[in-house]
Formats: sequence, structure tokens, C-alpha cells
Amino acid sequence: MRANYLFTSESVAEGHPDKVCDRISDEIVDLVYREAAKTGVNPWGVRIACETLATTNRVVIAGEVRLPPSLMKKDKDGKDVINPSKFKAAARRAIKDIGYEQDGFHWKKAKIDVLLHSQSADIAQGVDSAADQQGDEGAGDQGIMFGYACRETPDLMPAPIYYSHKILQLLATARKKGDGEVAKLGPDAKSQVTVRYVDGKPSEATSIVLSTQHLDESWDSKKVRAVVEPYIREALGDLKIADDCKWYINPTGKFVIGGPDGDAGLTGRKIIVDTYGGAAPHGGGAFSGKDTTKVDRSAAYAARYLAKNVVAAGLADRCTIQISYAIGVAQPLSIYVDLHGTGKFSEDQVEAAIRKNMDLSPSGIRRHLDLNKPIYAKTSAYGHFGRKAGRDGSFSWERTDLVKALKESVKA
Repeated sequence: MRANYLFTSESVAEGHPDKVCDRISDEIVDLVYREAAKTGVNPWGVRIACETLATTNRVVIAGEVRLPPSLMKKDKDGKDVINPSKFKAAARRAIKDIGYEQDGFHWKKAKIDVLLHSQSADIAQGVDSAADQQGDEGAGDQGIMFGYACRETPDLMPAPIYYSHKILQLLATARKKGDGEVAKLGPDAKSQVTVRYVDGKPSEATSIVLSTQHLDESWDSKKVRAVVEPYIREALGDLKIADDCKWYINPTGKFVIGGPDGDAGLTGRKIIVDTYGGAAPHGGGAFSGKDTTKVDRSAAYAARYLAKNVVAAGLADRCTIQISYAIGVAQPLSIYVDLHGTGKFSEDQVEAAIRKNMDLSPSGIRRHLDLNKPIYAKTSAYGHFGRKAGRDGSFSWERTDLVKALKESVKA
């Protein structure tokens, strides 16, 4: 690793077109889990892979599902088909909560198409063949997933993505409270922070980029900076802003037309924003819109959980974990640990401790992290990692409850 360098990460707000789609897709996942619990359907049988497209006053929801009866209806021939009404309502609630009430994209006026259909029987067979609450189920797809943790921030996340998220979170909270001029900001925004590292540690911010939608057409870049700069400085907190830091606030000038009206959105196009801002590898699969038999999601959560616990346990200052799967096969094909030269124990010892303390089959991950719940809409913006574990079971992969067991295992 280089000791002295610059590194940059970006984030996007919940009103970014792609994030609108991620939010709707995850609201659909939550809806299915919620309806299953409400109607006594076993949540272990929930299956959904939901994609969303959004453009000017138009939303299209498509994908494959296995649904509770409460989300079905009879067609004119008496066959069971998907009832679109609850899916449309979930999408409208999400759009409204984000804050879109504009001519080009309005929660009440947008046309919403629901094009969900039954899950492929071939895929279902591979996933279900060994599935029950006490046993293993096959992975919903092949693939490689990565987890990462480091000591750069209190949440054991890389500094550039941590601060990029924080800027947008503070602005969104202020915008929704509706206090003063910040309430004239729109939902669509992007941030970017470049951090200078000295001796391998974050030292100062050398450039700050923010492009944010504003609803007052008279505002220019200078006015937007005057409104947002206090929030940026608050977000950066203890991270020094360099004396020669370059600020680029709405560098193109006016930004009034935003969201899906300005740029079409799709689920799953912000996977680096969702993870580590490019500071660690990404397996390639998106998270939003998928139930947790899909290891794209659940195994990425497990890998982050394990990496975070390794660092929190003091076994290393940095940790990258890779896990690989084959479709229909329960146990991972490989587990790889890289401690980046910071380990107090060998990678082999840490790998063995991981295998001993967590079942990394899809069903094992779902049990350990208690993932069969409607907890996914809140993951859809500001990152899936580096968040606070909630009482409702959300962000359970951010807990550090495996620290003691890992310490004992590597010393055994």
C-alpha cells in the first residue's frame, strides 16, 4: 500500500434517478416480506428479484416473484395472477417520501406499470431443493461477493465514501424538515470527496464536489454554496478541509430539472456507492430488489459482517473477504481473506475462524443475520454499510457480536 496519496469516492442522494429505482425495488421486497408475515406465509419461501425503471412521470416495475396469496388475484379465467394495486401504492409512497411533487415526476401523477411474473421453475428448483428452516438451501445464483472494513472512521468504513454519504444525509434531513432556504433544495443530488492520505491515514479533504437540485430557478452556484456549505462542514466534522481545498458546488450552474425527469433511472446502477466507494473490490451484483436467497445481497452482507468483526476484534487494521458460490449449491466454493499486511494473525487462521463461527450457506446467513424481514427500503440510499444496526433488525450485518468468538478461535 502507498502511504501518501489522494483517493476519491462519490455518493448520490435518495432522489437520484437510480436511487429512486433502488428505493422502489426495495419497497417491493419489504412489501412481500410484510405481507408474508401478515398472512402467516413462511418468510423462508419468499422469492423476489425486482427491477425498476423510472423516467418522466413513468415507472416500470418488472421481475420474478413468488408471492403470498394476499398479493394475488383471479383473472377472468379464474387463474391466479399478480394484483398490481399494492405494488403501485408502495411505489407512490416511496416517491412521495423522497419528495417528488414536480411536473415531470410526481408521486401522484406518474404512471406505474407492474410487470412482475412467477419465478423460473428451473431457478426455484435449484434454490429450494435442500431448503427448509433447519437445513441448507441452494444459492440463488453463482457469483463472488466481497466484504471490507478498515479503521479510518468510527464505522470502520473508508473515509471518502463515509464523508460523501454524510454530506447528503445531512442535507436530506434538513431539506425534509423544511427549515429556511435549505428547504428549497430538490431531492436529486450527488457528492464527491477527495481525501489526502498521509502515512496511510486520512489527513484532509482536498476537493469537495456537490451538485444539488434546487427548486428556486433564480439560484446560481454561488447561492447554492452559501446554503449548503454549513452542512458540508458539519458532515466533514474532524476531517480537516485543506487550506487550498477546491470546492465545486453546482459547477454547471442551474440544476432545477432533476430526478427521473432529467435522467432515466434503473435499479442497481450505483453498486460502488452502495458499498465502499471503490476502496475495496465489488463482486458485480446489485443488492436492491432481491430477497436474501440471492447471494449477491446476503453473502455481501455476510462478508461485510465478518470483515467488520475481524477489524473490531483487533485481528487486523484492514480486512477484505471474498466468498464465492455456485447456483443451487449451499456452501461457498471458496473463502479468501486479505489482511493487507496489518494482521496480528495469519490469513489462514482468520479464514479458519470464520468457517468455524458462521455458516455461510444462504440459509445459514439468513438465520445468523435474521434477514427474513421487511428491512430493506432504508438500505437503498446512503450505503448498505457503515450504518447503525436498528432495533427492527435492519443493518444486522453492522453488529460486532462475533468479536469474542473470533478472538477465541484464532488463539485456539
